[in-house]
Amino acid sequence: MTYQWIKTFHVLFVIAWMATVFYLPRILVNIAEAGDEPAVRARLVLMGRRLYRFGHNMFGLAAIFGLTLWLGWRVFPGVLPNVTASLHWIDAKLGLIVLLLGYFIWTGRLLKRSEQGGALPSSKTLRVMNELPVFLLLGVIFLVIAKPF
Repeated sequence: MTYQWIKTFHVLFVIAWMATVFYLPRILVNIAEAGDEPAVRARLVLMGRRLYRFGHNMFGLAAIFGLTLWLGWRVFPGVLPNVTASLHWIDAKLGLIVLLLGYFIWTGRLLKRSEQGGALPSSKTLRVMNELPVFLLLGVIFLVIAKPF
């Protein structure tokens, strides 16, 4: 039952982090379209900053539970199974996670740049970039379900 609880918490925190990854660029689009309305921009930047902090916390918790699932069998061999068993799908999954994390950090830097008065990419560019994590997440889900290699 321990394995199921750890997996449940991992999935919960991944979902919470991905909600942040999907919504933060949307806030950036709204900031880019706010124009010269300082009150609106200030509110959106505040929302973005809080969301970014929340996303960092959710990623940290997802990573802790994910590492426990991946390597916990070495510490608790009688409790946790070896879920990767020398398969390499986990390597590809972790590569996609690194790309998602890089994307998340990039959006955070754009938010910080905007907060400091810097220019953002156009709202059209931000909208296109907002779709990128969907495809990365699709790859992660496929790798976890299919374990193709």
